[in-house]
Amino acid sequence: MISCRDVNNLQMDGMELVAGAAGLDRMVSWTYLVQTKPYKEHMNPGNFALLVVDYKRFSMDEAYDAMVELNELGISGFAISVVEDREETPQRMKDKADELKLPLFYIRWAGATFVDIAQSVGELLLETSVDNKRTGDYLYNLLFGYEVNDKYIEKISAQLGLTFDRPYRVGIIVIDRKYGVNLEQDEHTYTYYTDCLNREVIHMKKKPMYMRFLNKFVLLFEETKDMETEHQIERILGDLDSRAPFAGLIHSTCILGAAYRKPADFGKSYQEAKNLIPKKDILPNPTNRKVISASSMGIYKYMFNSGNQQEIMDYCNEKLKRLEMYDNANGSFLIDTLLNYYMCGFNVQKTAQMMYVHRNSLQYRLKKIEEILEISLDDSMEYLDVVNCILVKRLMFN
Repeated sequence: MISCRDVNNLQMDGMELVAGAAGLDRMVSWTYLVQTKPYKEHMNPGNFALLVVDYKRFSMDEAYDAMVELNELGISGFAISVVEDREETPQRMKDKADELKLPLFYIRWAGATFVDIAQSVGELLLETSVDNKRTGDYLYNLLFGYEVNDKYIEKISAQLGLTFDRPYRVGIIVIDRKYGVNLEQDEHTYTYYTDCLNREVIHMKKKPMYMRFLNKFVLLFEETKDMETEHQIERILGDLDSRAPFAGLIHSTCILGAAYRKPADFGKSYQEAKNLIPKKDILPNPTNRKVISASSMGIYKYMFNSGNQQEIMDYCNEKLKRLEMYDNANGSFLIDTLLNYYMCGFNVQKTAQMMYVHRNSLQYRLKKIEEILEISLDDSMEYLDVVNCILVKRLMFN
């Protein structure tokens, strides 16, 4: 994936950055020629917009309005060309571009064409895609065991500057998304999100190997004591998920396998992370971390590998039977309430907000749980036993 900075670095003849330099790291998905309204029916997030001030469809004032509207729709950059170079870019347009942190380019009318610019951007995108595919192919072979031998490892090490004499682990970034009315637009937003994620991964300090595999992002990186890469992934996903085009629509989680020193074992790390994907929304995560690992299962992973699983399940079923019967008979959510109350650190207000209920309703539910189970929720041992039963059942069935 490329950015407006990459486009600017092409130093194309007749094209000059005039404002909005603070936004040069915006991702570019493709070019878009601005012609007709409504823009949202034609423009996709990440498009690099090109507009001609021809004094028929667009005056300079109309170009200004188009720039503002297109920015709200998620363009990466905005370039204008003025027929016969009749006037320069107005200062108010430059000031607005600086305010929006939107790269604004001026394209000389004589000797510069949109076709040349679109072709140059397209070639740069293609070149970047080819480089990414090569890295992805290497990682695919490492994880799934094709051609993995000492000579192949030396080849990867030489080309990518990696040293496989220390522990490495696999991370799988799972991207969850909500769908709206316009499925085509949803798909463009998702694609733009993955492009932005791709760009962030490329510029990570430790330079992990990565690939897009099915609907996931897979990374291989060196394990360090300070967990620098894990912390950086946490920041990247938190930042992306909170950006205007994605907030409330896309939510990502990175799941980690264990670290291994031998390249032949990297596939095990991938499988460990993959096996945790169905359980990611069930594991205790009160701080809403973006990065979780197989170790997050704690003692539960040993339960599932033991020979007394049926005995464990029988105990959990018996412990939760009365709550489950009440929920089924009344359409209530007492089990969810009990678990969410724990996840929210026993904070009534926070739990009520999470479950979209009034705090009085939540307190009524908690009293009802105590009545049905004949326990006090102030008894931490009793409470923890019930919560563990809920988690064990959910993890086993998922």
